[in-house]
Amino acid sequence: MNKLALIITIIGALNWGSIGLFQFDIVAWIFGGAGTLLARIVYTVVALAGLWCITLLFKDRAKAD
Repeated sequence: MNKLALIITIIGALNWGSIGLFQFDIVAWIFGGAGTLLARIVYTVVALAGLWCITLLFKDRAKAD
């Protein structure tokens, strides 16, 4: 689960990078706009993955490996 959350978070970070650098939202482009249901689901999944990754900061390193 940790690796999946990290992969999703990285994909979200790359999308934010493309927005910041090129003003291009890849998720909105793929799903037909930022307000579409599918795009909103993707944004929500990325946000949940980011929240999950916050928990990784507080795990004991020996247990996480």
